Amino acid sequence: MKENYKTQEKIYDAEVLESSTFDKNIITKILINAGRTIAKPALEVLEMALDPYTPAQVRVSLMAALAYLIMPFDLFPDFMPLVGFSDDFVALTAVLSIWSKYMTPSIRARAENKLNKLFPFY
Repeated sequence: MKENYKTQEKIYDAEVLESSTFDKNIITKILINAGRTIAKPALEVLEMALDPYTPAQVRVSLMAALAYLIMPFDLFPDFMPLVGFSDDFVALTAVLSIWSKYMTPSIRARAENKLNKLFPFY
């Protein structure tokens, strides 16, 4: 029985990286960059919703579309072939349409300031 075990044993080769050739902060840099990339549009939408010059009906539409996107229950569940993501696509299109019409440089600047406070080491 031992002979059978030895014939099934597999040997793997592995290359070990020297610590001098591996930047230990690379993972941190990647995560910070990803976090900034995800947080930036969210902060811009938040700032747009809080901006006193954004019309009330735009704020409601924006928040309703975003709420629909994060809801676990959809008009068409995401697991349904072909139509599963179609309702999400419509909601996302609405958000992007509103975003493009009402985004201002001051809103972008306020979002960027908040982003820099959240990610000060980038």
